[in-house]
Amino acid sequence: MSSPVQIGAADRPADALGVRGAADFRAADVAAGGEGAPLVPVFHQALVRALGLDGPVAVLNVGGVANITWLDGAVPPVACDTGPGNALIDDFLFARTGTPFDADGAAAAAGQVDEERVAEVLAHPFFERPPPKSLDRNEFRAFVAARTRLEGMTLEDGAATLTAITAASVAAILRHLAARPRTVIVAGGGARNPVLRAMLAQRLGVAVVSADQVGWSGDALEAHAFGYLAARTLRGLPLTFPGTTGVAAPLAGGVIVRPAGAGPGFR
Repeated sequence: MSSPVQIGAADRPADALGVRGAADFRAADVAAGGEGAPLVPVFHQALVRALGLDGPVAVLNVGGVANITWLDGAVPPVACDTGPGNALIDDFLFARTGTPFDADGAAAAAGQVDEERVAEVLAHPFFERPPPKSLDRNEFRAFVAARTRLEGMTLEDGAATLTAITAASVAAILRHLAARPRTVIVAGGGARNPVLRAMLAQRLGVAVVSADQVGWSGDALEAHAFGYLAARTLRGLPLTFPGTTGVAAPLAGGVIVRPAGAGPGFR
C-alpha cells in the first residue's frame, strides 16, 4: 500500500464562500486499515445503475494511475488500482519533447510495441495481487525504466510500448474478477487517447466506450465524484467498502468544514 498524501486547505473555500464543505475523505479508511483508494467506486455504482446496461460493467479511470470499478447488479462493487495510467507516458513525452502528454496518441500510433518489454513489466508482483490494492503515481517509474530501457528506444516506439503497458496492466486484472465485464467505460485523460482505447479493446476483448459516449462528462467526472462523496459525508453514508479499499466493513468518512465563526448549527 502506498503512503497517502492529502493536500489542500479545505477551510479556505469554506471561508471564502461562506458554506460548509467536505474534505479529507481518505483518512478514516486508512486509520481503519483500508488502502484509502480508490474512493470513487460508490459514485461509479450510482452512475452505472442509471444506465441500465447488462452487467457486469467496469468503469476504468485512466489518470496518472489507472483504477477500475467492477459492478454487477446488487453484488458489492470490486475496485482497485490496476497499474500505471498516463503517468509513464506523460513523463516520457515531457522528458523527450517538453510536451506534457501524447496528444491523440500520435507518437504511440507511429511506433511499434516491444511485447517482450511489456511482458517484463507485467512480471511485477503487483499484478498477481487480487483487489483491493492501490498505487502511488511514481511507484512504477524506476521499475519500468529498468525493464524497458527507454533510453535506447525511439520516441514513437517508447510511447507505443508504454501505452501498451498501461493497456496490458488493465487486462491483467481480469483474472482477479468474478466475471469478465461486458462493457468497459473509460474515463479520465486516457479516454481521450484513441490509441490507448484501441489497445484496451484488443487486450480486454470486450466493448470499450468513453464516458462521453454514455452521456457522462469525461472532463468533469472526477469533480462530480467528489461532490457526490461530499454529499454522502454530510449524510454520514459509507464512502469505502471491503471490496474497494479492503476496509473491514462499509465505512463513512470525510471531514465537514464550516466557515470561520460558524456555530455547530450552521447549515
